[in-house]
Amino acid sequence: MNYIEIHVTSYLWSGDRISTSISIRLPDDIARSLKDLAETIERPKTYVIRKAIEEYLKEYADYLIALERLNDKDDRIISDEEMMKLLGIQD
Repeated sequence: MNYIEIHVTSYLWSGDRISTSISIRLPDDIARSLKDLAETIERPKTYVIRKAIEEYLKEYADYLIALERLNDKDDRIISDEEMMKLLGIQD
């Protein structure tokens, strides 16, 4: 397995810089795919990893909201037609 170190940098409102280092181990095939993609888009591997994590976190947050709404017995489900009417959208 390859060993990859990721540096995540964030900026506080005050302008102070915080850097966190996270180490992960990847199977060789994933490490190769990561390397190939980074080379193809001419970006560092850390950029690809950061973007993948950001996207995953957004998608997972959406999933949790959908799951919560699905399990909420008081959350009324409406049809496409009803939603279009509520939004004032005509066919």
